[in-house]
Amino acid sequence: MSENTKHTMGKDTLLASLGTEDAHAHGVVNPPVYHASTVVFDTWAALRDGVRHMDEKFFYGRFGSPTTRSLEQALAGLEGGVGARLFPSGIAAVIGAILSVCRKGDHILICDNAYEPTRKYATNFLNTLGIEADYYDPALGADIKTKFKDNTTAVLIESPGSLTFEVADVPAMAAAARARDIYLILDNTWAAGYFSSGIELGADLVIQACTKYIVGHADVMMGAVIAGERAMAKLAKTRIHLGQTVGPDDAYLTLRGLRTLGVRLKQHQANAIKVAQWLDARDDVHKVCYPALENAAGHDLWKRDFSGASGLFSIILAGGKLGDIGTMVDDMQLFKLGLSWGGFESLIYPSDPSRARDVNKWSAPGPLVRLHIGLENVEDIIADLDAALNRFKTTY
Repeated sequence: MSENTKHTMGKDTLLASLGTEDAHAHGVVNPPVYHASTVVFDTWAALRDGVRHMDEKFFYGRFGSPTTRSLEQALAGLEGGVGARLFPSGIAAVIGAILSVCRKGDHILICDNAYEPTRKYATNFLNTLGIEADYYDPALGADIKTKFKDNTTAVLIESPGSLTFEVADVPAMAAAARARDIYLILDNTWAAGYFSSGIELGADLVIQACTKYIVGHADVMMGAVIAGERAMAKLAKTRIHLGQTVGPDDAYLTLRGLRTLGVRLKQHQANAIKVAQWLDARDDVHKVCYPALENAAGHDLWKRDFSGASGLFSIILAGGKLGDIGTMVDDMQLFKLGLSWGGFESLIYPSDPSRARDVNKWSAPGPLVRLHIGLENVEDIIADLDAALNRFKTTY
C-alpha cells in the first residue's frame, strides 16, 4: 500500500490496515509476537550493516522487533507522523519527548493544566539536569510567544488539559513556536489520535499514553511518542540513550486494541454526551468540563480541531467538601475508584486541582470529580450517578 493511498483513507480503514505489512508477508492477519533479545547475523559485514541501519533492520532486542515496529508504524500513521517510538508507560513517553528536544541550559514551557506526573517530573528532575521549566496559561494561544526566552526550546501542551479539560489553540501555538525554531510537544491521549491527529495540528512530537484508549482493556502499560520530520532523529536517538523498551506481548496487545479503537471511542462518545447533558441539567452540578458541550469553555476550538470527543470529562459540584466525597463514591455500583481511564469500564476520581496550578489559582464552589464513561448501558450509568449525587447532597 502506498503512502498516498494511506493518506486518502478514513481513520477506521487505517486502524484495520496500519502496521500489518509483516503479518501479511506470512499470510496471517495479525503481526506475530517476536520474543527476542539477541539477533544473530551470518557475516561480519551483515552485522555491521545492521548496526548502521538499526532504524530499518533488527540489530538487538532493545532497539525493536517486528512486533514493536508494526505498532510504531501504525501509531505514526494514525497521528500523521513520519515515525514513532514506544515507551513502557505514558509518563515515560512524556519524559522521552521532553529530553529529545531539551538539554542543559534550555527552557521549556509547560501548560498549567498538565498531567500531574508531568508537573512532578518538571519540578523534581528537570532542574537537576539544568533545564528550566515555567508554566503558562493554556488559553494563551498565539500569545505564547510572550513567554518565550532566548533559551526556550520546547512548549508542552495537553489538550484538553488534565482534570479541567481546557482546549488549547494548538495550530496558533505551533505557528508561534515554529517561527522561533521551538519544538511543540502535544499530549494527545484524550483524542487517542483518532478524534484529532497531533502532527497535522502542528506538533513536532505527539505523546500517547497508549495505556488508555489505544489498549482499551485496562491491562497494559504502554506509551508512545510520534514525531514529525524535524524531530524524528532526535526522538530515535534519545530513546536509545534512555534504554527504554517494551515487551513484545504488551506491544501485541496494544496493536490488537488499536484495531477496535474507532468502534470503542464512538460508543464512549455516545454514552458520554448523554451523561454530560444529563449532568449539565442538574442543579447540584455547577459545571460540566466537557468540550463537546456547546456551553463548555473551548467548545469552538474543539469543534474546529477535533472530529469527536472521548469518554473522559469532569464535573464541578455545586456545593460540599472533598472530605465528604466518600458519601458519593464509596457505594457506587458501576463506577469504580481508579486513577486510570480509557478502558471499557466506568471510573470515578475525585480530585483537588489547586495542588497542580501555578498560573491560574483554582476556585470552585464544590469538589471536582473526574468521570470516565465506560461501555455499559447509558441508563445504568446515569442511575448509578443519580444515586451517588443524591447521597452527596445530604452532606451540605
